[in-house]
Amino acid sequence: QVQLVESGGGLVQAGGSLRLSCAASGRTFNKNTMGWFRQAPGKEREFVSIISWDGVHTYYADSVKGRFTISRDNAENTVYLQMNSLQPEDTAVYSCVAESKIAYIGYYYYRESEYDYWGQGTQVTVSS
Repeated sequence: QVQLVESGGGLVQAGGSLRLSCAASGRTFNKNTMGWFRQAPGKEREFVSIISWDGVHTYYADSVKGRFTISRDNAENTVYLQMNSLQPEDTAVYSCVAESKIAYIGYYYYRESEYDYWGQGTQVTVSS
């Protein structure tokens, strides 16, 4: 059974940092694009960031560019999201995603429908 399990969420003050992790099990994703989406209360889920299988290509939502950094460790089958300068508007459930196609980044990489595997999510709350 394939699972993506997120960890590292929590409560932090504005201006603080958190590092999210997503550990995959049940199959290896070291040849697959992985990334993060988030959903704030009362809002639609939105794209945050993705990283190519080799770590060479990264994409970010404009709202997090310059503050968040995505990375991966293929030996550990894990993807990370370093979040700095957090703001209350970053409060959301953050979910890990993975693409099923090998070495593929879809043209619409920012759409939920591009990703076949999803984690349950981890809550990030930023207080003002």
